[in-house]
Amino acid sequence: MYCFKKAGKTYSNFCESLLVKMLLKILQFILLLPALCLFYLLVWPVEIDPVAWDAPIPPAMENSFAKNNFLKNVEILGLNDGIGPEDVAIDDNGNMYAGYDDGRIIKYDKTGNRIGVFVETFGRPLGMRFDLDGNLIIADAVRGLIKVDMQGTLTVLATESDGIPLKFTDDLDIANDGKIYFSDASTRYGIGEDRFDLMEHRPNGRLVVYDPETNKTTTLLDNLYFANGVAMSPDGTFVLFNETYMYRVQKYWIKGEKAGTSEIVIDNLPGFPDNISSNGKGIYWIALFTVRNLLVDNTADKPFIRKMIVRMPESMQPQPEPYGFVLGIDSDGNIIYNLQDPSQDAYSPITSVKEKNGILYFGSLTYPGFARIKAPK
Repeated sequence: MYCFKKAGKTYSNFCESLLVKMLLKILQFILLLPALCLFYLLVWPVEIDPVAWDAPIPPAMENSFAKNNFLKNVEILGLNDGIGPEDVAIDDNGNMYAGYDDGRIIKYDKTGNRIGVFVETFGRPLGMRFDLDGNLIIADAVRGLIKVDMQGTLTVLATESDGIPLKFTDDLDIANDGKIYFSDASTRYGIGEDRFDLMEHRPNGRLVVYDPETNKTTTLLDNLYFANGVAMSPDGTFVLFNETYMYRVQKYWIKGEKAGTSEIVIDNLPGFPDNISSNGKGIYWIALFTVRNLLVDNTADKPFIRKMIVRMPESMQPQPEPYGFVLGIDSDGNIIYNLQDPSQDAYSPITSVKEKNGILYFGSLTYPGFARIKAPK
């Protein structure tokens, strides 16, 4: 304690009084702090407007979902070239294209050697496919639907549908007639805000189609719960798409008696379905971001609690468990393949899976590299 001196006299009483006042102030703050924290958690304004819903009880990890280690020995490529190669596209020569979170799409040869930056979207590339003319079509969460030719020339194809801007362009697939079917995960929240969409649980997503003949973009379905992966059937009669926050896959009929209608193919999955792809031979590969989260499910019917959770620091909010998880289903939702790696060092979260020439390729939203492994026979 520093005491003032003046004219040879020490103001000890003053020092003692000052010390007491300081201690009282500290004590008042300590007593007030819990009340301030409680006030913040209860009433501080937040962006989300959550609704109550009934989350289904997660299926047991047995039988069709039995734990296994198939994905334990994946080969990781492009390690430390960037963060979050969310999807991987493979051309006819076996070259691989991975889209990173800084907007770069890096090209690799079939052995995994880096060739160089193919293009920079200056956005966030997510789902990617090659069209019949060899152009790379990209669902960019920031910039919309994009086309890049083999010379690296970038063209923005769509930034809105039916007058509503594309807020979170997510995944895509291309029909034999050239039409591009893609998802707008949320018309309310953009990339990096997906946890808000999760905790709000409102149907902000939609399934959209772009026609290159007319350059017109049309919304096929809206009111979807985080519309995500998109996969065409080989004959073009339907498209499968994932609703991440409803743990399900739906089928939208393009041709036939049911054209223009949709139906649930598989429901109550044991994890959060992300991208989906067709291998062209009747199997649809589903990437599961992670297994179900009990806190998320248990607060489904408690929107007020979910508001409180969003007010917490992000590090204290529900976090994805490290878990490698991929399912292969047929067009009716029957589970044909169940590939997992439950270890703490698993390649995860897996956000995309594609099969090409007997190899499965995996992308991840946050891992510093993409991966591959021989497809199961």
